[in-house]
Amino acid sequence: MKPSVVIVGGGVMGAATACFLARDHGVRATVIERDPGYGRASSALSASSIRQQFSQPVNIALSLWSLQFLRQVGDELAVGDERPALGLVEPGYLYLASTAAGEATLRAQQPLQCRLGADIALLDAGALALRFPWLHTADLRLGSLGLSGEGWFDGPALLQAFKRKAQACGARFVAAEVTGFDIQGSRVQAVRCADGSMHAGEHFVLATGAWSAPLAALLGLALPVSPKKRDVFVFDSPAVLPGCPLVIDPSGLWFRPEGRGFICGAPPRAIDGVTDPDEPPLHAIDHAQFDEQLWPALALRVPGFEALRLRSAWAGYYEMNSFDHNGLAGALPGWDNVSTACGFSGHGMQQAPAVGSALAARVAGGSSSAPALAALSPQRLLDRQPLVEANVI
Repeated sequence: MKPSVVIVGGGVMGAATACFLARDHGVRATVIERDPGYGRASSALSASSIRQQFSQPVNIALSLWSLQFLRQVGDELAVGDERPALGLVEPGYLYLASTAAGEATLRAQQPLQCRLGADIALLDAGALALRFPWLHTADLRLGSLGLSGEGWFDGPALLQAFKRKAQACGARFVAAEVTGFDIQGSRVQAVRCADGSMHAGEHFVLATGAWSAPLAALLGLALPVSPKKRDVFVFDSPAVLPGCPLVIDPSGLWFRPEGRGFICGAPPRAIDGVTDPDEPPLHAIDHAQFDEQLWPALALRVPGFEALRLRSAWAGYYEMNSFDHNGLAGALPGWDNVSTACGFSGHGMQQAPAVGSALAARVAGGSSSAPALAALSPQRLLDRQPLVEANVI
């Protein structure tokens, strides 16, 4: 008998898990999503990039597995004659260092990344200037460049492709908001929804992203996950930047090409003495940050950006895990039949294929070629053993 599974949260993590449960294990999950239009969902508002330049082996492995999945997504998530296309491109990530400390960090991480299969090269200032003549390099000491396997893609299209494939394989998506649980001992029996409905199951998955903590609290567990707004600015420039990767500047600025223009962002500034509050409204874009901080940094790093025009902006929420900036994936401590996948702190979209496959196998009692999730176990919260990820953008 296949287990009945209820997944709370229909974003990319929940949809991926439902897809792999149905496609690979014959388990038809019920997915409960309170925002079926994904108007505030992190999955729909992500800049949707993928990299292997992490400091923790599990993150490198998950992103490498997900990369191969994205390269074959037309075959993996085809429904009948419909083959999803994500527009995946791989110009790389370029981390820049302007100090000896930054240089030492890049040099220390690169051997691990390459040993695990990532294609990462270190370039000194002279090599950077030759490869990217549009880049100001006088103040730089080193760059770490993904030569292949790093880039960006259409994240909302991936979410929809997972959802369509899951539904085609028998998963059911329900529009409702979970507000409570029916519990017996150390097992959840059912979820209760605001509309009065109940959904029983043998296993439950909490995949509600930035809003996972309130539901986990109902089960007696404090998850250090909260919604942190990140603004993304879209701008045009006459500058021509051949071979432009996603650039992470020592100032905290990042930018990359997007369509006919570029997008950029940076960690938020303090506003009224408060830095990075929980869940500020998405419409409250900090346009002054672009004018006062990002534009000067853009023009310094790429002189051609002195002439640019801001076109638009949007914001989305990181599901930030303040404990160690790594995902929480696996069994929820203290519960026999509850798992979670949340808190990926900005790299959930790129790792959703691997995490969804591995978590589905765990729930169904089957197997997956995806990397094991043991390093991301939520038990590390109770053990006070952080798995710190240094490379968080």
